[in-house]
Amino acid sequence: MDALSIAMIGTRGVPARYGGFETAVEEVGKRLADRGHRVVVYCRTTPGDEARPETYLGMELVHLPAARKRSLETLSHSALSVGHLLRHRTDAAFVFNAANAPLLPAVRAMGVPVATHVDGLEWKRAKWGKAGRRYYRMAESLAVRWSDVLIADAQGIADYYRSEFDAPTSLLTYGAPLIAPGEDRLAELGLDSRGYHLVVARFEPENHVDVIVDGYRRSGATLPLVVVGSAPYSDAYTARVHELADDRVRFLGGVWDQTQLDQLYAHSYSYLHGHSVGGTNPSLLRAIGAGTAVIAYDVDFNREVLRDAGRYFSSADEVRGAVEAAEADPVRTAAAAARSRQLATRYDWDVVAVGYEELARCLAERRFSPVRPSGRRSPAREQSAPDESPLQLALPSQQDRSPQFLVRPTHAWTPKVPQ
Repeated sequence: MDALSIAMIGTRGVPARYGGFETAVEEVGKRLADRGHRVVVYCRTTPGDEARPETYLGMELVHLPAARKRSLETLSHSALSVGHLLRHRTDAAFVFNAANAPLLPAVRAMGVPVATHVDGLEWKRAKWGKAGRRYYRMAESLAVRWSDVLIADAQGIADYYRSEFDAPTSLLTYGAPLIAPGEDRLAELGLDSRGYHLVVARFEPENHVDVIVDGYRRSGATLPLVVVGSAPYSDAYTARVHELADDRVRFLGGVWDQTQLDQLYAHSYSYLHGHSVGGTNPSLLRAIGAGTAVIAYDVDFNREVLRDAGRYFSSADEVRGAVEAAEADPVRTAAAAARSRQLATRYDWDVVAVGYEELARCLAERRFSPVRPSGRRSPAREQSAPDESPLQLALPSQQDRSPQFLVRPTHAWTPKVPQ
């Protein structure tokens, strides 16, 4: 197959140290490079960061600055990236985050076909004020109107774009790394295998770290709760989380050593996952890939991944009950952990990368519909308030939950994955 030149725009770049988009860029990008394609990843520079390699795992890196203000950081860096792309065209571009939608006309005007990977329901995040939420809702509409193809990483997100905009998407999930690390790095933290509960999350309201800590504090749990993560923007929320904790809760801050972090996942008694708006979450996938029993916030994105393997909560009292039940029934907890590991085989980065490769080829060969949806919301949705609670989306049927790849209007490809 002919090699393609592919740009990846809109993330912090690689190595992946932040979130789901960065993880996807690294895992997919290195596999596309291994398959002979030229992959150009646009990376954000940060003050004091002297490490700016030209390549990483076969990918070409372009380092550009960004405005150091939360509301402008993503779009400012992406605008510089698009400016660079104007002078260094590629066969196709993957733009991550619907917030970058205002830049799509410039990418298409230069003749580069573009697929936009829309995030979860970003406008639901509490960190954005009313203006920010209105912007993200507008950006969703523009992404629908101006992208050649939309990418969703969860069936719930695909359902949302179908119901809101009557817009089809390409469903490309994330991968779940199957990890079985040692436990030698646990001793540095004073922890024993299966001797603690674990949370790994940025401290943001929609990740419900406060609910988890509050519920755990109310419980009679005998194992400590280990909390990994920090808040780049919210000192007040961090303070609230710490105020809710008792002496059984241990805050480790950010753990950037991947070996140590993998050991924390793999040897926890349970993993508590509070993410509610971001689609398929890499932290949840890493937990099930490590064979860990999961207690998850009760939204469809999480049920889509966990199915019958999870315990679920939507309040601090339900966290209390789930943690106590997990400790009281170690046999069931061990069975849930084994079931999680089994479900993780459905999420394979190699399969996902093949999907991205085929999508890039479809873009380069213009095998997509030239007629775009209008970007207008359906009449029933137009009255939705931008600060309403997270949507509860209908779960797809059992047979529809495999990673898949769909390019409108008629092309379809579905990889074979373990059931």
